[in-house]
Amino acid sequence: MRRAAVWSLLSAMLLAAPDSVTPGLGPIRHADFCSCPIPPDPIVLLDWNIDRGVNFDDVATSIERAHPTVCLLQEVDLHTNRASGRDVAAELARRLGMNYVFAPSFQELGQGSSEKPAYQGLAILARYPLRDARVIRFQAQSGFWRPRSYLPDWPFLQRRLGGRIALVATLETGHLPITVYNLHLESRSFGRIQAHQLREAVDDAARLPAGSPVILGGDFNTKYLPGIFERRLVSAGYRNAIPRSGHTHKVVGLLDWIFVRGPLDARSGSVLRHATGSDHFPVAATFDWTRPAPSPGPLR
Repeated sequence: MRRAAVWSLLSAMLLAAPDSVTPGLGPIRHADFCSCPIPPDPIVLLDWNIDRGVNFDDVATSIERAHPTVCLLQEVDLHTNRASGRDVAAELARRLGMNYVFAPSFQELGQGSSEKPAYQGLAILARYPLRDARVIRFQAQSGFWRPRSYLPDWPFLQRRLGGRIALVATLETGHLPITVYNLHLESRSFGRIQAHQLREAVDDAARLPAGSPVILGGDFNTKYLPGIFERRLVSAGYRNAIPRSGHTHKVVGLLDWIFVRGPLDARSGSVLRHATGSDHFPVAATFDWTRPAPSPGPLR
């Protein structure tokens, strides 16, 4: 009973009702650095929380070695002090010769200045044309990160404006267009907020035409009972592209996932534990076109 009371108190402190999610963190940034023709099949997708891109050269080299045609990247910094003021998404895309879209999740109050604000967000890089990029700003949010009058904006406190998002874009592959969802779900929750945010993304994808190919990946922050999240997605018509082969974070455990629905078959799913530059390991999978699959159901 005493333990339950302690957990209840901690949960209330960490998940206090947030201020409304701050709009106007800036537009989706994009550029095309890929002048090559649409690559032939298969689609090689890499999903990675790059730990803000602080170790930029290590991250870029690790991605180059994996030879992806699509990257879903989380914790991507823009103009932060810790990442040497880089526009990490644009610089990675330019170096890799890929098109990109980037959307900010948070303004990082301890990492910029009033003249040059700093942000953290999500990026999609691809050797395919990227179309119809948009953001889902989740309704379910934690209040843990918001600024408070009694806390200074010191970098290690990570005071932020904004909230968790999904970045959505369409890949023009030469076959059917593929809708890609890049998610970075809440970390300061025992699973409740993550589940709500995942449901928002899946409900959004359920509005696409029946049989549409969808890839849904990212850092789901499934520190608690990851199997429940997997079973819910499977029940909604998705297939896990990454074998359950242990941790994807060097300390915490299994956080990072790639799921697929529709006329795509996943193979060669793996955790790339040789990669350096982040506290997460990249996960990667190869996708081939197959026969249309039945339309998915709701997330339960």
